[in-house]
Amino acid sequence: MSDVTTMLETHPNDSSGVDRAVLAECIAACFACAQTCTACADACLAEDMVADMRGCITTDLNCADICRTTGAVLTRRTAADPAVTRALLEACRTACRSCADDCEQHAEMHEHCRVCAEACRRCEKACTALLDALG
Repeated sequence: MSDVTTMLETHPNDSSGVDRAVLAECIAACFACAQTCTACADACLAEDMVADMRGCITTDLNCADICRTTGAVLTRRTAADPAVTRALLEACRTACRSCADDCEQHAEMHEHCRVCAEACRRCEKACTALLDALG
């Protein structure tokens, strides 16, 4: 059992009715994606052809910020606003799709971009699953 799941199960006031396993998976995927995108941006900065990686770096950093924020907001269960939750999940899913698309263009040349694209796809799927669970 993950810390995310444990914290969700011990929360005294979560009346959202959302499947906790789906929520926990999305929170974990958001934070994992944020870390991976930040690391990918840093690796891109270390590449000899850094000027060619500017777009990827920006997309990585935008995705990292959006994922980190989404994970943090999803973690706060007290008086959660369903409209805000849905908007963040949509934004996160869009950012992950965009970042994965960008990183996949560099994946054959840069292993860090391949890893990042995979993390973004996992997070995109987790956001979709949570949106579906919210109804």
